[in-house]
Amino acid sequence: MNGFALSILTAVARYTQAKFVRKTSQTEAVQTQLLRDLLLAHQDTELGQKFGLSAIKTIEQFQQQVPILPYSSYEPLTERIAQGEPNILTAEPVVYLTLTSGSTGKKKLIPTTRRSQNIVRQATLTSMGFLSEALGAQNLKFGKLLVTNSTQLWGRTCGDIPYGPSSAGVLRMDKRLYKQFFAHPYETLQPANSLARHYVCLLFSLREPLMRGMVANFPMLILRTCNYLEKYAEYLLQDLETGTIAPWLELEPEIRANLEQQWTPAPRRAAKLRQILKSEGRLTPKLAWSNLSFVATARGGTSDFYFERFPTYFGDTPLWGAVYSSAEGMFSIYHDLNKDSSILAIESGFFEFIPEEQWEAEHPKTLLATDVKVGECYRILITTYGGFYRYDIGDVVEVLGFYNTAPLIVFRYRRGGFISSTTEKTTEFHVTQVMQALQQEFNVHLEDFCITLSEHDFPARYLVNIELASGQILLNSQAFLAQFDCRLQNVNTHYEISRRDVIPPPRLRILEQGSFAVLRQRQLQRGIPDSQLKFPHISEDRSFLAGLPVNMEVRLPEYADV
Repeated sequence: MNGFALSILTAVARYTQAKFVRKTSQTEAVQTQLLRDLLLAHQDTELGQKFGLSAIKTIEQFQQQVPILPYSSYEPLTERIAQGEPNILTAEPVVYLTLTSGSTGKKKLIPTTRRSQNIVRQATLTSMGFLSEALGAQNLKFGKLLVTNSTQLWGRTCGDIPYGPSSAGVLRMDKRLYKQFFAHPYETLQPANSLARHYVCLLFSLREPLMRGMVANFPMLILRTCNYLEKYAEYLLQDLETGTIAPWLELEPEIRANLEQQWTPAPRRAAKLRQILKSEGRLTPKLAWSNLSFVATARGGTSDFYFERFPTYFGDTPLWGAVYSSAEGMFSIYHDLNKDSSILAIESGFFEFIPEEQWEAEHPKTLLATDVKVGECYRILITTYGGFYRYDIGDVVEVLGFYNTAPLIVFRYRRGGFISSTTEKTTEFHVTQVMQALQQEFNVHLEDFCITLSEHDFPARYLVNIELASGQILLNSQAFLAQFDCRLQNVNTHYEISRRDVIPPPRLRILEQGSFAVLRQRQLQRGIPDSQLKFPHISEDRSFLAGLPVNMEVRLPEYADV
């Protein structure tokens, strides 16, 4: 990226951010007008006519006439869109169908129009504006990025609409914008083989000593890129020195030929990196790119567990949440480094919040963005230009504060994503807090973990399945398990009550090295794209860990807590 292009893009991003900031002082008015515009745009669609959108004049009318719906209610309509039927959910033509990963549930088809994609672009530019400002405040610079998401489509529907992962659609539709930011050619994102794609992205990026950022959807994927850099360092440096691209990589011939035309040797850079590798014994992102300014990836949910390992690879490099989004919509925009809180994306959709006491109601009452309370958790609903109304994605967010009049939120967990031996409903947020604390207390790093339930006990006991990171030893496994039990009782009162009564003591299972790599491979074989891989840290599926060798099982005394 030349300096002129960077300055122009940064200026556009800062202008977009400034407009957004002004609107956060008028959240209620902005949200009301957005809903009016959205209903007007969709009033003549098939679903718009069914809901009587043209007659709706107020938010109250909208809430009375339009029901809160999950994806299953939209599925027959998205299937018809895939077959090529127009004007079902959107008046605009559907130009892309995102097929969601299915890593936390059934796969879904989500329609994208030019207008809905413009909203994603606007939110992305707003986020970049905030990032530029935050970096400047710390005397850091924005610049070229390492991204490893695939741009491969999965196919076209019988209605001739392209479909694939969300990131592939975004990167393809806004190719001219995003390619300006990459430290590597756009073509490096085209290989189908995951290792090959990561390798060539790293290879081209290593030639850029002034690379400023690394970006991935989830922290686990950032760590995987770090592992590739460390594992294949010698091969990468050899290719960097000689101007070759490893012949053993599974690259499509036309992609290899294209990349080889763009690739030239950088012997000086290779020599410097080889000296670092020799003196440090490894190659990490912070060692390879000493000017690294930030790492952008999802915050909230289970992210903190993985962030525990980031200093090993990045030192004190700031973390940036970018945006909290899904295929269905853009929910919030991050405004500062190293912060979990993000500003509700008030320009991207119309939002409602279901208070916790209403979660079991058949027709729950909702709050608007300006009515939520700090410290409370809510199920978030979104109405979008993609044609979904009052859509319940199942995400639970916590309100951390306000930015002017717009709420600051963080994703905590997906409702329905819990385990229960009886009725205690332990969530990923609960167990991630516990495991993060245990790593610090016992000075041990875990490769990963998953809490499951036993098959033959009634009520079932909790099975704490962990894999120790390479070279790690858990010195007192019995105390570790006892503290897991204690800490989980502290964060989940319902577990505490049930543990005192009927739930038997948990057991710790230390799995063989490489076990979670096997689990991730199983998910990939199910068709989940590697750039969208989200690993569940709780599972009620008794066969989820089937076939994985257990090195050690640790038990607590079988007694009832009183």
